[in-house]
Amino acid sequence: MAEQFDVVVIGSGPAGYHAAIRAAQLGLKTACIDAAIGKDGKPALGGTCLRVGCIPSKALLDSSRQFWNLQHLFGDHGITTKDAKIDVGTMIGRKDKIVKQFTGGIALLFKANKITPYYGFGQLQPGNIVKVKQHDGTEVELKGINVIIAAGSDSIELPFAKFDNEYIVDNVGALDFTSVPKRLAVIGAGVIGLELGSVWKRLGAEVTILEALPDFLPAADAEVSKTAAKEFKKQGLDIRLGAKVSKTEVKKKEVHVTYSDAEGEKTLVVDRLLVAVGRKAASKGLLAEGTGVKLNERGQVEVDEHCHTGVDGVWAVGDCVRGPMLAHKGFEEGIAVAELIAGLPGHVNLDTVPWVIYTEPEIAWVGKTEQQLKAESIPYKTGSFPFAALGRAVAMGEPVGFVKVIAHEETDRILGMHLVGVGVSELVHEGVLAMEFSGSADDLARICHAHPTLSEAVHDAAMSVAKRSIHKVN
Repeated sequence: MAEQFDVVVIGSGPAGYHAAIRAAQLGLKTACIDAAIGKDGKPALGGTCLRVGCIPSKALLDSSRQFWNLQHLFGDHGITTKDAKIDVGTMIGRKDKIVKQFTGGIALLFKANKITPYYGFGQLQPGNIVKVKQHDGTEVELKGINVIIAAGSDSIELPFAKFDNEYIVDNVGALDFTSVPKRLAVIGAGVIGLELGSVWKRLGAEVTILEALPDFLPAADAEVSKTAAKEFKKQGLDIRLGAKVSKTEVKKKEVHVTYSDAEGEKTLVVDRLLVAVGRKAASKGLLAEGTGVKLNERGQVEVDEHCHTGVDGVWAVGDCVRGPMLAHKGFEEGIAVAELIAGLPGHVNLDTVPWVIYTEPEIAWVGKTEQQLKAESIPYKTGSFPFAALGRAVAMGEPVGFVKVIAHEETDRILGMHLVGVGVSELVHEGVLAMEFSGSADDLARICHAHPTLSEAVHDAAMSVAKRSIHKVN
């Protein structure tokens, strides 16, 4: 006899645990299933983000940034050091401690909200039954009036670069190197490749990033991409565009990478290879025959604008559905679906989901780029402001980058905000908030910003849209 629940959530990643907690807050009897095992061999909640993604990568980015600044920037402040060293084991241990803190925190939140966790692989059956193959070898069946699929995503593996978890790794392996590789190659100049490539470059590795596309970060604003690429080159990241990898081979503890570019076929020999070409929905084995839930050609669960699958009581959220594979997008979808189930309004505006790349400098944006607006023949105007003219940024020794605001030519409504520089992962939310409330560039320009702060760059960029910036020539 299946145990009865109001809501059964498959997956405890960002989308899943938000959905479960919000459902429980609303008085719904809730269960959440997850198959993940932590480094200590015990079940671990939190999904890719908390265990092997967002949180651990930021921990390493911060550690490596401290080490880089110690060697390259502290001298400008009159701070001198000698023979600085990095203990990789201690750094990885710090990262693991942070991960354990947060995965344990989800367990405590589940307990406090009376959510029943099940540890194992959940498969949806017809009739809103979820069969769980638990880690102890037993099987249980859960019946949900509503089932929320939040299965997450997996790294994409290339047929010619199979993961061996030692020499050829995905993001999980690159978070756990026991020493700094002398030579590291990265396939893919996306978010994961740039962030983890930056970590190991700062710690002393020779990093080569091979990107098949001819343009660098084409999803970002072209000016942002150009500025970021220039800074990465200064830092010593070797980013090779139009480089299409066709073969990899491990020989004598080295990885031989064969790729082709405009000059022909080449071979790169490295100590470690990180494959970071994107992620795919973790939908394999998720659906039994006859559920009525459909997958698209990319393996994603098909849903409508409210994350409903078309099957009564079955919903799907996060990385396993359409839209950007971003933890915060999953957060909001999970909450929205829980509220819809409870009869409350719930909605996620995919047009105002912010993007962030946590490199140095940081890259962030929300809304449309100039490239997109030109392609769609939408009239627009822009205003920008450089960090080099910003008192706080210069005082911090962080003068690189700018903020750009894009507004509709006729209505002045903000269509996008694009940023590169220090702290822009926080500043982008001024654009998110303004766009969510259909704000104009003039609205943003008339909000008083504290001085001296980094946020003044947003203020002056908004003023610059109307050619009235005070601190630069318009």
